[in-house]
Amino acid sequence: MKSPLLVPLLLAVTSLSLSAADWPWWRGPDRNGVAAGNPHPPVNLDDPRSQKWAVEVPGRAHGSACVCGDRVFLPTADETAKTQSMHGFDRATGRLLWTTVIHRDGMTQKSNRKESWASATPACDGERVFMSFVHGEAVFTTALDLNGNQLWQTRISDFVIHQGYGASPAIWGDLVIVAADSKGTNGGAVCGLDRKTGAVIWKIPRDAKPNYASPIILEAAGRTQLFLSGIDKVTSLDPLNGKVLWEIDGATTECVTSTVTDGQRIFTSGGYPKNHVSAILADGSGTLAWESKERVYVPSMLVRNGHLYAVLDSGVAACWEAATGKEKWKERLGGTFSASLVMENDQIYAANESGELFVFRAIPERMELLGRHKIADEMFATPAIADGRIYLRVAFLDGERRTEKLVCYGP
Repeated sequence: MKSPLLVPLLLAVTSLSLSAADWPWWRGPDRNGVAAGNPHPPVNLDDPRSQKWAVEVPGRAHGSACVCGDRVFLPTADETAKTQSMHGFDRATGRLLWTTVIHRDGMTQKSNRKESWASATPACDGERVFMSFVHGEAVFTTALDLNGNQLWQTRISDFVIHQGYGASPAIWGDLVIVAADSKGTNGGAVCGLDRKTGAVIWKIPRDAKPNYASPIILEAAGRTQLFLSGIDKVTSLDPLNGKVLWEIDGATTECVTSTVTDGQRIFTSGGYPKNHVSAILADGSGTLAWESKERVYVPSMLVRNGHLYAVLDSGVAACWEAATGKEKWKERLGGTFSASLVMENDQIYAANESGELFVFRAIPERMELLGRHKIADEMFATPAIADGRIYLRVAFLDGERRTEKLVCYGP
């Protein structure tokens, strides 16, 4: 059964044109990396019968798949053609249905070599799909209909690239919420846009510091809160109006991971200028429950049954007691990790940058590895799991030639 704490979140989801079989936005339906159960996704991806389809995707990007209704939506960027685009695929077969170019000739800034020009994940409300890109010197959010026709486009704020941009849009009620933390002179912003028109309903400024975290809406301490970590703070907002519920010093300047919660505490992590994993009471008291110096900078974590699970960027999987931070186990998987963890039932899926997908069990007693599969040469995008199927954005290298594919695995 779903936790009672998630009821308000589920009501907001079910008021949209979505189902439990969708993965409609970053980190899945409950925004916590957890997929709905039944049917279960495969564990043995080496079995050729588990691959349902694979389709080549032009360009280069790290944005994950958004799965909604009978479609799969995927962003991409072509540095040769200087375009940033969205693709719509048939969910059952992988057939490309449409491609819409959203921006041209806007890749004018320098970014980290591991970054891409399409690193955010789209969000879908069942009628529209939303995506944010850096174009030129600003961040823009664009809405398309399910056939790829542009409905509106809104400029969020100026943006100066430090490492890159990858904040994914979040949907709440009638709003699509977008963050753009920037080190530029004017700073950045987080704002709520009308889903139908793109009109700015609320907007608050953010300090002029680099940061990469996506806005995440969770039910914690008995109320719905929109969390942003980074720029040296942990911030809680009311997602409907942008009002600051509480804000404390308690994060590093630069954060990438998305906040998770056990209902009482929220868990944040960062990697610059210091490494940290922190547990903060979500009641606005500012109480730091515990903190460690582990480097969980890029891959977002998971919570299950009172325990916090993570993969450190360096390829070490770990489990901590959520209430105390007591380490339960730690074990090396191997490789470097950028993709976030996702989970179905008690199976955690973790993809490293070298194209290996690990499956291990979310239990506190021990590290139980269920599978290790070489899928591709590169994986930076986080897997999406919907209705028992796993959607992976992968890349293959042939000398200097690099090609990307969207691959679907299922039972």
